[in-house]
Amino acid sequence: MDDMIKAAKEFYEDEYSDSALYAQLAKYEKNEELKREFLRLANIESAHAKFWHDFLIKRNAKPPKAKISKFKINIVKLLRKALGPGAVASLLEMGENSAIQKYYSFLSSYRLSEDEKAELAKVIVDELEHERFFYESKKKFHVENVRDLVLGMNDGLVEILGAVTGLSAVYVNNPFLVGVSGLIVGVAGALSMGIGAFISVRSQRQVNEGIRQRLEILFSVSPEKAKEELLNKLSDYGLPLEVAQEIAEKLSKGKKTLIKMLIEESEENEIRSALYTGLAYLLGVFFPVVPYFFAGSSLTALPFSILFAGSVLAIVATIVSILSGISIRQKVFEMVTTGLGAAFLSYMFGRLMESFFGASFGL
Repeated sequence: MDDMIKAAKEFYEDEYSDSALYAQLAKYEKNEELKREFLRLANIESAHAKFWHDFLIKRNAKPPKAKISKFKINIVKLLRKALGPGAVASLLEMGENSAIQKYYSFLSSYRLSEDEKAELAKVIVDELEHERFFYESKKKFHVENVRDLVLGMNDGLVEILGAVTGLSAVYVNNPFLVGVSGLIVGVAGALSMGIGAFISVRSQRQVNEGIRQRLEILFSVSPEKAKEELLNKLSDYGLPLEVAQEIAEKLSKGKKTLIKMLIEESEENEIRSALYTGLAYLLGVFFPVVPYFFAGSSLTALPFSILFAGSVLAIVATIVSILSGISIRQKVFEMVTTGLGAAFLSYMFGRLMESFFGASFGL
């Protein structure tokens, strides 16, 4: 009983906070379509908060004084200005997915009245609708490039931190050389990441185009064979055979619809993806490298390099956690420990190389 009341109080606070967040997003949103949608979501979340408020009152539990996180609201506004609506949509979608899982677990775990079960089921449906909206917004506003930005920056931070940490063990008295080496490796890495993203996206587009041409020919000369391919794909998804056959029969009458079902298309632009990935990687390079241009020795620069890189990783992890409903402690621990763990192993490898060759390179 105590666990149920505790969870209901948390849900009430979350819904109240989300209602205020969506209202603030609507207030500052210039895109009219998004503005209307955020206002609608604010009203729905307000209704959800009232459900949990009444749920607690019925059980003689005092609803907590809901707090609006100004920090979260300001972070969302900042991301909206810096990265566009796609970034906000992506992160808010993670939060909606988290809420859906929690509500379903609550519905399955505790004894509720039939009316409460029906109402909570409606809440879950609303949250699923929210997730669908954010998913559609991601596609519309090219959120795949936000992914490129995050992954590129994370790679730049972790890889170059590892490189300069390892070099610090070898060139102890030459931090400038370590810094320059880090920049050279960083620029090469940024070019490699950017070219890799370009080739990956373009190759996928070319593969999809080849499949599209083959399917168009197949549909023209043998519609039954094209329908058979769709049936096989639907069966692979786990649909019962009779259901898959019915769907395949209906969809096979439209060539465009059938081809769309058989090809997982991506609207990514290879040039934009390459630029986002490469520039984000370079941004990640900056933080672990810059201390080496100001310190008297590599061992003096090393803790500042680790501090800068670790702080940036922690900030990124905190922002993602706040917006997605993931535990801040868990996400920060995950990102920082993996990054610093790689740096530690690189440092030990550098010391091993120095010992192995029996000479100091700290010139």
